[in-house]
Amino acid sequence: MGTDCAKGIEPMKHLKEGRKLSRTASHRRAMLRNLTTSLFEHERIETTLEKAKEARRVAERMITYAKRDSTHARRLVARTVRDPLIVRKLFDTIAPWYADRPGGYTRILRTRSRLGDAGEMAILELVKSPEQRAAEAKAREKAAKDAEKEAKKAERNKRILGKKKE
Repeated sequence: MGTDCAKGIEPMKHLKEGRKLSRTASHRRAMLRNLTTSLFEHERIETTLEKAKEARRVAERMITYAKRDSTHARRLVARTVRDPLIVRKLFDTIAPWYADRPGGYTRILRTRSRLGDAGEMAILELVKSPEQRAAEAKAREKAAKDAEKEAKKAERNKRILGKKKE
């Protein structure tokens, strides 16, 4: 038995999962760490489809660890997510969103072909429940109203100060 590569027969691809993404192992590991950290920080990132598929594997594993909320799980997550603030956000904010969900924490949306090399781009985002989306929309509306009030107040103060100088 043995490999028959010299004869032109390719060996079977057993136990060789994952994409190489044209990078060395250390570069690939660092890139996936950075993508995962950015996903947890921003809750949505745009990257190539292949990178998104690989980063999804890492991110879903980290969320599953975070759902355990043990010291060992924190250490396992800290090996991949190097920013302590993001680790805290993952355990305190993101993991509780998925407490009752058995997997499928992320979504990949294909967006466009990149100009230049026609690479297929995709958005990798964390899946949120309708209640979470409604709460976020409400918070955005409140922030917009507050900003509008501040702008009106500043404009009024500016007019008042302008009249006093005359």
